[in-house]
Amino acid sequence: MDLENGFYQNQVKKESWRTILTLAYQSLGVVYGDLSISPLYVYRSTFAEDIVHSETNEEIYGVLSLVFWTLTLVPLLKYVFIVLRADDNGEGGTFALYSLLCRHAKVNSLPSCQLADEELSTYKKDIRSPEPSTFRARLKSTLENYRVLQRFLLLLALLGACMVIGDGILTPAISVFSAVSGVEVAMAKEHHKYVEVPVTCIILIALFALQHYGTHRVGFLFAPVVITWLLCISAIGLYNIFHWNPHVYQALSPHYIYRFLKKTQRGGSEAMFADLGHFSQLSIKIAFTSIVYPSLILAYMGQAAYLSQHHNDQNGYPVGFYVSVPEKLRWPVLVIAILAAVVGSQAIITGTFSIIKQCSALGCFPRVKIVHTSSKFHGQIYIPEINWTLMLLCLAVTIGFRDTRRLGNASGLAVITVMLVTTCLMSLVIVLCWHRSVLLAISFVLFFGTIEALYFSASLIKFLEGAWVPVAISFVFMIIMCMWHYGTLRTYEFDVQNKVSVDWLLSLGPSLGIVRVRGIGLIHTEIVSGIPAIFSHFVTNLPAFHQVLVFLCVKSVPIPHVKHEERFLVGHIGPREYRMYRCIVRYGYRDAHKDDLQFENDLVCSLAEYIRAGKVGLDDSSRDSDNQSEEMVVVGTPSTHVDGIQLREEDGLNPEMPSTSELREILSPRPVKPRKRVRFVIPESPKIDKGARDELRELTEAREAGVAYILGHSYVRAKQGSSLIKKMVINFGYDFLRRNCRAPSCALSVPHASTLEVGMVYHI
Repeated sequence: MDLENGFYQNQVKKESWRTILTLAYQSLGVVYGDLSISPLYVYRSTFAEDIVHSETNEEIYGVLSLVFWTLTLVPLLKYVFIVLRADDNGEGGTFALYSLLCRHAKVNSLPSCQLADEELSTYKKDIRSPEPSTFRARLKSTLENYRVLQRFLLLLALLGACMVIGDGILTPAISVFSAVSGVEVAMAKEHHKYVEVPVTCIILIALFALQHYGTHRVGFLFAPVVITWLLCISAIGLYNIFHWNPHVYQALSPHYIYRFLKKTQRGGSEAMFADLGHFSQLSIKIAFTSIVYPSLILAYMGQAAYLSQHHNDQNGYPVGFYVSVPEKLRWPVLVIAILAAVVGSQAIITGTFSIIKQCSALGCFPRVKIVHTSSKFHGQIYIPEINWTLMLLCLAVTIGFRDTRRLGNASGLAVITVMLVTTCLMSLVIVLCWHRSVLLAISFVLFFGTIEALYFSASLIKFLEGAWVPVAISFVFMIIMCMWHYGTLRTYEFDVQNKVSVDWLLSLGPSLGIVRVRGIGLIHTEIVSGIPAIFSHFVTNLPAFHQVLVFLCVKSVPIPHVKHEERFLVGHIGPREYRMYRCIVRYGYRDAHKDDLQFENDLVCSLAEYIRAGKVGLDDSSRDSDNQSEEMVVVGTPSTHVDGIQLREEDGLNPEMPSTSELREILSPRPVKPRKRVRFVIPESPKIDKGARDELRELTEAREAGVAYILGHSYVRAKQGSSLIKKMVINFGYDFLRRNCRAPSCALSVPHASTLEVGMVYHI
């Protein structure tokens, strides 16, 4: 699961043992929440009826052997020792693998890519060019030359994302339902069996209702809850082994698997890879190998030992975890199990928010409102629309199924599909990113792909018994993602084809032939070069705009994080006296887009820092709009460069001036009734020329007058002659999503009084 409960910074290179052990402890609550609660429902969903009518222990031993070798080969061998190494600058998950492939081969679907993006410090780990005769070179060339392969790769990553979303619906349902099912056993009364669904629904509603508070307030409880739960099931497992069947270890022999291949079980090892960005590889390995893995093995062995001696002694209760718990311990264990189920559900819900945020950043999901619930911890996000949608779907499957077995079938198919997607993407990473032999990649796919294909086929057998649910959910989300991605690409292509050249703007002369009013005009655009058609449409109908004009493009790049000192890319449009700039703001797919005034100040300071650096506008020989990005420079912000230009805003006519010899100031002219006094505090060195000083003074004056936001509002229609499918996708699907999703984000708190929307019809 692509969880993003960010409590800690990215991977640490050189860690002390104390730090490693601390991260290992903390990772238990975030990474292993859903995997640790699997003993609650695996046996129950695997052979709930077969065990009662069986005269031998073959079914029990077969499932135990299958569980043991699955936990050993998939989570331990595949994820801990292999997949964890395929991190994307410290981040893990399906999109991390796709991001790595996008940077090592030009298969990226983002339309606004620039050469300047490849100069980011975290863009590439290995820039070695392959030998032309090698298989890696041929594979890279094939992927880059065939658009159908690029689309297939994107669809593969989206399939994994959709299945993660589906599991985000199913995991809370099956986890909480399985934990609550212990009420029936603990109270030992048949008529209490009907309280499971209502109690489960109440817990789920409370769980989703509390999401907007974030997990940072209770996150410190996650690890203790999971550790208590793991120690609890380990102790119960040891008791059952020695008390009921000390020879149950014989069931670990793999030959029992052949007698039970048609059965399957659910796993959750994808979480440990997805949470790599918040914990180091070593800490995750230590936590899994020393605590999680042995605890789960003991728990499953203990259940098998108990069931092997109680074929026909279930007292009317379904086969499950609680029947193997000693009667005196059932109530305390029930409380711990419910808490552990809530922790595991919380992790997967937050992970679903994360994967949708990543899809949206890559232009594959409609824009949604992303709320950052914590100012201290990275990754604490909340998406209201998705939260309530997940809650309704989660309640629907709980009420509709009312059965752990069918919920297990549904959840199992979702998880095993994500594992298969990871295996396929990982094979490409081995060749393209790790520069390893193709034989190693083929061996990886054949070995782990065969194991996962067996589980996948077993899940498909149960298609009509619940496994259809994740398929239906993924199909709906896949349709939404594909329509949005297709419409977004076509809209961007229309913008590029209809953009206005800089020469057209410069032909208007220094005065631009229009009235320049006080203030900063901030024009949000999706394109990274040229003048957007929205602006020419605006100027044609209203020949006046602001004394300082900034074309702002907020874009995503295929890396998890962009450093603050590399976020702003600034350049002139035309000569300096035109006071026109382009600013490209770059975010990674896991960066936080915060709507606050600090961004606006950082934007103005980045322009001031660019002016102070002495970069002049483009001369006559380099006015080609397609080369604008090559003339732009990376500029730091006050939050990262304390020795750079600082912006001060003060109320009143006579602000107090600092008395320091190390700083000098450029103030805006004092108007009669100022709303705010604006000044730039500039370091003494290096010196700036008179032209730059005048430009800075005019920028302060414009900032003091205020910022106006000019946003494009486009109406998209399929052009004449388009096919019926395209008309349905664009005119109905994409247009419906655009009208009902959030407006284009320009990373600013845009006040309505200062906003001007310019409407246009796009025939794409």
